[in-house]
Amino acid sequence: MTGTSGARRCVGNAPEERRITKKKEVTLKTDIEIAREAHLLPVSEVAAKLGIKEEDLEPYGRYKAKLSEEYLRSIENNKRGKLILVTAINPTPAGEGKTTVTVGLGEAFGKLGKKSVIALREPSLGPCFGIKGGAAGGGMAQVLPMDELNLHFTGDFHAITTANNLCCALLDNHIQQGNELRIDLRRIAVKRCLDLNDRVLRNIVVGLGAKTDGFVREDHFTITVASEVMAIFCLSRDIKDLKRRLSKMIVAYDLDGNIVTAADIKAVGSMAALLKDAMKPNLIQTLEHTPAIVHGGPFANIAHGCNSIRATETALKLSDYCITEAGFGADLGAEKFLDIKCPIAGLKPDAVVLVATIRALKYNGGVPKEQLSEENLNALKRGIVNLEKHIENLKKYGVPVVVALNSFVSDTEAEIRFVEEFVRSKGCEYSYAEVWAKGGEGGIDLAKKVIEAADSGKADFRPVYDPSLPIKDKIETVAKEIYGAGDVSYTKTALKNIEELNRLGYGDLPVCMAKTQYSLSDDPSLLGRPDGFTLSVRDVYVSAGAGFVVVLTGEIVTMPGLSKRPAAFDIDVDDDGNIIGLF
Repeated sequence: MTGTSGARRCVGNAPEERRITKKKEVTLKTDIEIAREAHLLPVSEVAAKLGIKEEDLEPYGRYKAKLSEEYLRSIENNKRGKLILVTAINPTPAGEGKTTVTVGLGEAFGKLGKKSVIALREPSLGPCFGIKGGAAGGGMAQVLPMDELNLHFTGDFHAITTANNLCCALLDNHIQQGNELRIDLRRIAVKRCLDLNDRVLRNIVVGLGAKTDGFVREDHFTITVASEVMAIFCLSRDIKDLKRRLSKMIVAYDLDGNIVTAADIKAVGSMAALLKDAMKPNLIQTLEHTPAIVHGGPFANIAHGCNSIRATETALKLSDYCITEAGFGADLGAEKFLDIKCPIAGLKPDAVVLVATIRALKYNGGVPKEQLSEENLNALKRGIVNLEKHIENLKKYGVPVVVALNSFVSDTEAEIRFVEEFVRSKGCEYSYAEVWAKGGEGGIDLAKKVIEAADSGKADFRPVYDPSLPIKDKIETVAKEIYGAGDVSYTKTALKNIEELNRLGYGDLPVCMAKTQYSLSDDPSLLGRPDGFTLSVRDVYVSAGAGFVVVLTGEIVTMPGLSKRPAAFDIDVDDDGNIIGLF
């Protein structure tokens, strides 16, 4: 899923809300109200800050644009800036604000006169209309225009959805027109997709009706952000690489057990044609006009959870510092950024920012959501072990870690002091970030410490495993080293599929672990720092075009469902055409 927004700070959709603590009274506006009152620069002026000329832009309205292919080729030999990854502890209903800190940090770099570019993922409509929210940040640390970003944006996800479903249509048409490739209808690998939470489409039957309506078979849907086309899109350097990866995409197996690819059914060219414009990175701005490149958006709990390589590379070549984020907690997004994306793209991060909140730590310590605003040092001490484990994990990659404590008005001095002392005892830099309330000004201390870490030369990046290891060894390395598992169990299906992937030559690919985001384990109810548990692997399959092996653990699904009261209930358009109720 996409990064969290700041919407959690406002309950309901009232225009304003008063939050009262023992020490202070604060009036809060919703994120969309703050965004609507903002003064936006024309996107050409934002681009000019980076030396990008107006003719190098392909505008989508006044405030967002794509960078042209010609421009991207012109900067291929530019020197890369420093790479800073923002990640977080395991997400909770209390909120962590990873995207908010990412955006605020970029704004703070601007306050310090540093040339920086933020690189983010695009939001999925699934969580926007579901329960999680968008991916624009929050408060005074947002990327804009937030309503357009959180909805259709520049249409990239629609292009990815259509390209995926065209492949499915061509596959079924091949079967209908004589099945020359002898495709086994029981072993169709590619799934149709939709960028909405629609649980009833997880398992369906197609081909019902007349003979001309195709063969009856079981089919499936996944959410667009979990599709292999999305992963390929985000891991491709250019159109040539995109077509190379699409051609490797396994769509089915034949009756002899051999793979059938998108190239075999002649789908690659038309899929690439649909993705051609989407492949161009999108440029927008923050509330303080810091440039932001927002492109691609795979979920981190069921995919690799990072924005596109093109976005990150472009941001690095246009700035002295690229600030990017990876989805969900460091056990998911950061692990996949560091073990999948960085080796594929040849990237080496210079520093990592680990975001936490006192509220989320108390939730990990067993405090119900409705009591998180009350001071509770005992719960904080119990829950801070989650932060401790993430610190330990990130240090295994050889990159300096700065812990950002994202502020909430309910934080007390005693709680803040406890977290600071704990973080420093673990050998990490610490900063109390107030970017939600103050924008870049509230992140200056954090920015100074991140710059010092990134410029220190202390980074000695190394992935946590060698991809040449056997598949089971890679799975167990992540399970034990990152999650804290004592053992790993496999279903018969998973073991059979691992054996087949080795036979087919996919054993040396990295593993993309599909796991609940709410716990370090595969059980979402195990908060804090579970230890010695058994991680359950129920299925394993290859995304050959993306270049990784997907490992399904626990009860994770690739098509989420809506909650009893989805966010869609509150979203509307007023008589003047303004979106309302969007966070």
